[in-house]
Amino acid sequence: MTTALQPPPPSHPLLRLRLAPHEGMPQPIDGAWWPRSYDLLAELPRLLAGLPRAWGHITSVTVNGAAWSAVPGRMLVFNQVVRLRRTVAASAPHTIVLLAPGRGRWDLLVVPPDTTEEAAEPLMTAAASGHA
Repeated sequence: MTTALQPPPPSHPLLRLRLAPHEGMPQPIDGAWWPRSYDLLAELPRLLAGLPRAWGHITSVTVNGAAWSAVPGRMLVFNQVVRLRRTVAASAPHTIVLLAPGRGRWDLLVVPPDTTEEAAEPLMTAAASGHA
């Protein structure tokens, strides 16, 4: 198991995350995340720290296995175990699925790290408005 005990230092760039407003109706995409790399061990703690508290404790994360670097079966993030799963589903190559027992499931569009700001901005805006 891999451990990530500390939140990233404040000198790290801000989390690039946009969430769609929840208006009671389920949506296929709940927002967009634009990580700085495909190193899940470095990126996931930042993402989890930036999620709304109402989402609860995320216990399981599923990513596309073809895109992300090596993924262990689980890791410790802020003293909480998070199970990591890989999928090769062609239906969701650029998504990350977050599960919190008793709270719900959230699917985020993953904007590739090497995307320019000009290209990433409309993708994130569309995902946050429910039009991804």
